[in-house]
Amino acid sequence: MPEQTPRPSSASVNPADVDRFNRLGDLWWDATGKMGILHEINPIRVDYVRDLAVRYLHRDRFSAQPLEGLGLADIGCGGGILAESLAELGADVTGVDPAPNNIEVAKRHAKKSGLEIDYRNVTAEALAESGATFDIVTALEVIEHVEGQKAFVATLSRLVKPGGLLFLATIDRTLKSYALAIVGAEYVLRWVPRGTHDHDKFVRPDELAGWLRHAGMREIDRAGMTFQPLTRSWRKSRDTDVNYLMAAKKDG
Repeated sequence: MPEQTPRPSSASVNPADVDRFNRLGDLWWDATGKMGILHEINPIRVDYVRDLAVRYLHRDRFSAQPLEGLGLADIGCGGGILAESLAELGADVTGVDPAPNNIEVAKRHAKKSGLEIDYRNVTAEALAESGATFDIVTALEVIEHVEGQKAFVATLSRLVKPGGLLFLATIDRTLKSYALAIVGAEYVLRWVPRGTHDHDKFVRPDELAGWLRHAGMREIDRAGMTFQPLTRSWRKSRDTDVNYLMAAKKDG
């Protein structure tokens, strides 16, 4: 039998989580399937990145491609859902993921979409060791799946150019998040596969802000993402008790 190519590994990589997401294949792009929730919240995530980039990186808010000319790294890019949306806004996107199947799916879909995205089957640590830096770094719905979360945030900071922005999204560690993000989303509504989340790896917003400060970043914004049962839709809100976004700037 031919030898399998070794998967990239690092201190932050959780092999079990990598294997779980690696098995998804083309399900990443099934908007009604197991990853459908990412498609539903993606417009909120994209608008959040765009609006804060316009404000803090002094971009043209009226441009159809306000991120044009900016280098952007999407860490834990999965099948490329966020990466493609940001590339459509003009960003020069590098997408990285330790799961090889994710990268292959992302490459195929980008080609089908007519987008040029630099996808790499590497870890965030390897990208940082290469000396690469970016105007914007995103790691959305990623930190709750890694080991050594504080050190991982420091690695992300290394990837941000002075004056650049870092965007994170994760889940607050509350009883409410256990009820909604695990019991509700995984077992009752089955929005995501069972075992996707570990409540102990959820991160309090102030905890995350502290890790950012320790890594030389300054929090500039936080916002919640909440589900509206009556309309079956998601919206940005002030409620960060479950899903939330956070943005930070590297001054310099």
